[in-house]
Amino acid sequence: MTEVKYTEDNIRSLDWKEHIRMRPGMYIGKLGDGSSQDDGIYILIKEVIDNSIDEYFMGHGKTIHITIEDGSVTIRDYGRGIPLGKVVDCVSKINTGGKYDSKAFKKSVGLNGVGTKAVNALSGYFKVQSVREGKTKVAEFSHGEITKDHKITKVSDENGTIVTFTPDSTIFKHYRFRSEFVENMLWNYAYLNAGLKINFNGKILYSRNGLKDLLERKNDVESLRYPIIHLQGEDIEIALTHGNQYGEEYYSFVNGQNTTMGGTHLAGFREAVVKTIREVFNKNYDAKDIQTSIIGAVSVRVEEPVFESQTKTKLGSQNMGPDGPTVRTFILDFIKKNLGNYLHKHKETADALHRRIQQSERERKEIAGIKKLANQRARKANIHNKKLRDCRLHYTDGRKVADEDKLSTTIFITEGDSASGSITKARNVQTQAVFSLRGKPLNCFGLTKKIVYQNEELNLLQHALNIEDSMDDLRYNRVVIATDADVDGMHIRLLLLTFFLQFFPDLVRNGHLYIFDTPLFRVRDKKQTFYCYSEQEKQEAISKLRGKPEITRFKGLGEISPNEFEDFIGEDIHLEPVILQEKTKIDDILSYYMGKNTPDRQRFIIDNLKVEVDAIDEEKAVIDLETTDVPEVTGEV
Repeated sequence: MTEVKYTEDNIRSLDWKEHIRMRPGMYIGKLGDGSSQDDGIYILIKEVIDNSIDEYFMGHGKTIHITIEDGSVTIRDYGRGIPLGKVVDCVSKINTGGKYDSKAFKKSVGLNGVGTKAVNALSGYFKVQSVREGKTKVAEFSHGEITKDHKITKVSDENGTIVTFTPDSTIFKHYRFRSEFVENMLWNYAYLNAGLKINFNGKILYSRNGLKDLLERKNDVESLRYPIIHLQGEDIEIALTHGNQYGEEYYSFVNGQNTTMGGTHLAGFREAVVKTIREVFNKNYDAKDIQTSIIGAVSVRVEEPVFESQTKTKLGSQNMGPDGPTVRTFILDFIKKNLGNYLHKHKETADALHRRIQQSERERKEIAGIKKLANQRARKANIHNKKLRDCRLHYTDGRKVADEDKLSTTIFITEGDSASGSITKARNVQTQAVFSLRGKPLNCFGLTKKIVYQNEELNLLQHALNIEDSMDDLRYNRVVIATDADVDGMHIRLLLLTFFLQFFPDLVRNGHLYIFDTPLFRVRDKKQTFYCYSEQEKQEAISKLRGKPEITRFKGLGEISPNEFEDFIGEDIHLEPVILQEKTKIDDILSYYMGKNTPDRQRFIIDNLKVEVDAIDEEKAVIDLETTDVPEVTGEV
C-alpha cells in the first residue's frame, strides 16, 4: 500500500467563496436541476428574498418585484437599501451584515450573514445595486470574484436593493427554474406577510387573510368538513380544518421561513390540537383519529431562531426569546385557550369536527384486524422476497437516518425483473433503492384504504416506503415511477398515480413523486453515441454524425443495459415531478381518468393519447394535474 504523506503542504485555508463552492450542500442543501422544489436554485432565490421580506416586516417597502428570464433572476425591493459604503462587503464577506444586532432585526429569518454571499459564490454572474436617498452603488461579480466596482452616482429611483444573479451552470447542471415551484414559494411569502404585494413576472400575488387564504388556495373549499378556523395572536397565527382525504396536511413556518421538515413548532401544534379537542369533547380520542384528514397551518415568530441546517427547513429546540417560554409551551397555551374558546362559541363547526373524528375512529377500528394481519404478512414477506433492494443508507441498525441525509435518497418503482435488474446493477447502492412490481397493480379508484392492506402488492409497497402511519416516516425523499415507454407502461404509471393520489395525496403535494424519464432513442456510429429524449433530439443527433448512424428505439427499461443506465440515474438523471396544482379536485381527476369510460373520456383519449409507431414525444409523460372545468393533464401521456 502506497504511503500517503501528511505534511504542512497538505494543510489549506480556503477563502469564503472557495469553501462555499467546494461544499455548497452546507449552505443551500442539495443541488439538483430544478425538478424538486427544494433544489438549490430555489434556495438561492429564497436567500435573496428573505432580506427583502425582513425589510417589509420592519415597515420598509410594500412591494417586491421578481423576474425570471432565460435562467437569470432579478429581485427588486423598496426597502431602505444597503448602506452604500457596505454594498460590496455585505455580499462578499462572511459574517458581515446588519442582522447581528437583535434590536434591528429582532425576528429575522437569516442571522448568520451567509445567505447572499452563498448566492454570489454560486452564481456565474451576480450583480447588486443599492439605492438610498438619491444615490446608488453597483457591484458586479463572477463566481464570487468582483469584476466591476462601480462608483457611487446620483439617481432618481426609489430606495431599495436590486439583485440579479445567474446560477453557475458548472455547479447546477442542466438547471431549469419551474415557475410552479417559484410561485408556490412566493405565495407563502404573501400569506405570511398580509398586505405585501409580490410581482412575479407580471403576476400579482397578494393576501389579505394570511394562513386562511393559504388553506383556501391549497384546497377545494367545498370539500372541507367545516369552515377554516383562523386564529391570530402576538407572534403566532394558525389555520385549521378537516377534509375527506387520508393522512395529514400541514404547512409550518418560522419567521416567514417555510419549514418543510417541521420541527418543534409543528410538533407542538399537533400535540396542542389533540389535547385541546380531547378537553373540548371530554373524551380521550386516539390522536390518529383527531389528526386523520386534518389540514393545518402554523406560523410563529421567535427571536434568533435555531434551525438544524443552513437551509432552515427544520426548527430545533427553541425558546420564544431569551426569557420567554419554549415554543412548545407557547403554542400549547395559545391553542388551548383560543381554539377551545372558538369551538365552544361555534357549535356547528364543533359538531362537524366531532363527526369527522368519530368517522375516523370507526374506520380505524374497522380495518384494525385486517391491518394487523397485513403487517404480519409484510414482515414475513420482507424476509423472503426480493421486491425491495434497499439502499445502504438505511442499513443503520435501527438508527434514524438524519433528515439531511434522507434528502439524497431515491426509490425506483419498476415493473418486471428485467427493468428492476438493470436499475439495481447500475444504481448508487448508497442512496438508491429499487422496488419491483409484479404485474399491473390494482386500480384503487373508489376503494377504501382497507384494500391497501388486503392487496399484497400495495401493502408491500406502502411498507417499503414506510408511509403506513405517517408521511413523516417516509424513507425516501424521491419516489420515482419507472415504467416502460409503451402502452402497458403508461397504464401501470396511471395505476400507481391513482394509488398515491387516492391514499397518500400528501406524498404528491409535498413534492416527493416523480416520473423517470429515460431516453427514447440511441443514435450512434463507431465514434460517438447520443441518447435522445425526443424526436427533435434524435434528428439533431443524426445531423451531427457522418454517414448512416445506427438508431435504437428503447421501448422497455429492460432493453437498456446496466452500463448504459449508469448514465441515466446519476447526476444527469431526468425526472419529471408530479405537480398537484392548487385547488385540484382529486376525486374529479380520478373519476375522469380511472372511472367509468364516459364519452368525454373517450374523446380525451382519442385526442391526447395517440401513440405513434415511432413513439416520439407523445409517449413521454409530463404529469401536471391542474384544476379546470374538465380535469386536464398538461403534457403528453
